[in-house]
Amino acid sequence: MFRKILIPALVMTASAFAADITKISFDDASGKKTSLADFKGKVVLVVNVASKCGLTVQYEGLQALQKKYEDKGFTIVAFPCNDFKGQEPGTIEEIQTFCKTKYDVTFPIMDKISVKGEEQHELYKELTGEKGAFPGDVKWNFGKFLIGRDGKPIARFEPKTVPSAPEISEAIEKALEDKKS
Repeated sequence: MFRKILIPALVMTASAFAADITKISFDDASGKKTSLADFKGKVVLVVNVASKCGLTVQYEGLQALQKKYEDKGFTIVAFPCNDFKGQEPGTIEEIQTFCKTKYDVTFPIMDKISVKGEEQHELYKELTGEKGAFPGDVKWNFGKFLIGRDGKPIARFEPKTVPSAPEISEAIEKALEDKKS
C-alpha cells in the first residue's frame, strides 16, 4: 500500500513498509526512554536539528508551526544530531538552553542521536533506510518527516524546505483533517 500527499510541484510517497516506528525507543532530554507511541493521536513532525548550522534559524519557523497547530493535535519532536560537520557539539543541557533562550522553543527536544552512518538510530533507519518509508540519507540538519496520527510516515521534506513553506503547512493540515491517519 502506498500513501501519497499531492502538493503543487511536490509528490511525497511513503513506500509500503511494515515497521511500526511508534515502538522504536529513544531517550528524551532527561535520559528517559520514550517513543513516538507517547505522541499517539498526534500528527508529528520529526526534525533533526543543530544549533551551529546555517539552517538553525529554522527553529523560529518550527516554533511558529508548533504554536499554530499544537491545539489541533500537532507537535514537533526534535532530535539534535552532530552528524553534519560537528554543528551540534553541545550537551543536551546546552542545546535546550540555546533553544529556549534564542528561539523560545516549546516543542520537545530529545537526546542527541545519529541520523546517518554506522551509528544511525533505528528510527532513522526505518525512515530513510533501503526498505524505509523514504529511502535515502538525510542530507543535512533540519530534514523533516511528517508522521500521521496513526504513527505512519506520510511526507518527507528536505532541509532547505523552510517550515513556513506552503507544502509543509498543507501536508500538516491534511494530516490533521485525517482522523484515521
